[in-house]
Amino acid sequence: MGGRGGGGSKEKRWWAVLIMLITSLALELRVQVSGAPQVPCYFIFGDSLADNGNNNHIVSLARADYKPYGIDFPEGPTGRFSNGKTNVDVIAELLGFDDYIPPYATASGGDILRGVNYASAAAGIREETGHHLGGRISFRGQVNNYKNTVSQVIDILGDEHSASNYLRKCIYSIALGSNDYLNNYFMPLLYSTDRQYTPHEFAAALIHDYSQQIKTLYDYGARKFVLTGVGPIGCSPSELAQHSADGNTCDEMINSANQMFNMKLKSLVDEFHGQMVDARFIYIDAYGIFRDIIQNASSYGFTVTNRGCCGSGKNNGQITCLPLQMPCMNRNKYAFWDAYHPTEAANIIIAKRSYRARYLSDAYPFGIEKLANI
Repeated sequence: MGGRGGGGSKEKRWWAVLIMLITSLALELRVQVSGAPQVPCYFIFGDSLADNGNNNHIVSLARADYKPYGIDFPEGPTGRFSNGKTNVDVIAELLGFDDYIPPYATASGGDILRGVNYASAAAGIREETGHHLGGRISFRGQVNNYKNTVSQVIDILGDEHSASNYLRKCIYSIALGSNDYLNNYFMPLLYSTDRQYTPHEFAAALIHDYSQQIKTLYDYGARKFVLTGVGPIGCSPSELAQHSADGNTCDEMINSANQMFNMKLKSLVDEFHGQMVDARFIYIDAYGIFRDIIQNASSYGFTVTNRGCCGSGKNNGQITCLPLQMPCMNRNKYAFWDAYHPTEAANIIIAKRSYRARYLSDAYPFGIEKLANI
């Protein structure tokens, strides 16, 4: 009796330990699953607002691979046009990725399975945009690079069917158009587009070219699209320095042209849903989000919205951030890092409102979080 009683006690202890181990493994598995990204991969197409190193090794004036760019980024200068993280870096974090999406210039092997960043500073929707700044990869060039990536994904996964099933779950972020205005249409001494097109006609021409590239992405597996509008360029330190008498009043002629493009881009969401019924499209109102940051700066913790944290001349917007230049110390108080680009603090706000809309107008018909979970 006593012997059997002792054996029973040991058996109970053994079962208790086994149950604890199973519970521990289950909890660990749950943590791992809950920590997985919401989508398997994130592909990024854009300009200097998203470039994280693609322009570093090309002959271009549009580069940011030097200090003080990256002054608040763990890796230092990487080619990001900010003091720290970009908008797409923060979105990658919100989507659950444990590292930032690599630039096409260095992405290789299995790394491409979590996505690639094709963005290139000075790039536009039109081929000629930004040519005076030297090398850059246009939207069409970025899409061609994506085609190369798709071939690699097929090789890794074994066949086109597996690659198609994988890619259709990924997020495709497109944010281009700013340079088509900054470094094309509103530079009449270097470009002829303002003599060829009215602002309405130019917006329509941009949307036509933009649409062709979206259709190519669709043909190569993309199904979840984030179409981000152009921000209020007329409120950037560069434009304020050139066109604002008081250094505060935004150039509404440029902003009006930007909004013409944005309205047409938003209308593409419904148009594409009618054409590509198995795909999903959303529009992010970057213009409205950033205009709100400027107009309600104090509620976001900003005290300076008309000057770059780093730069020279009027509004720190006449010359962009120079190598080894000393930037402002209170960077979280500035909306703009340099003549054109937001600080990390502003990028975080833009990204969060793109991911989960604060107001209904932030995203149409919904934000990135919902798109990821469809």
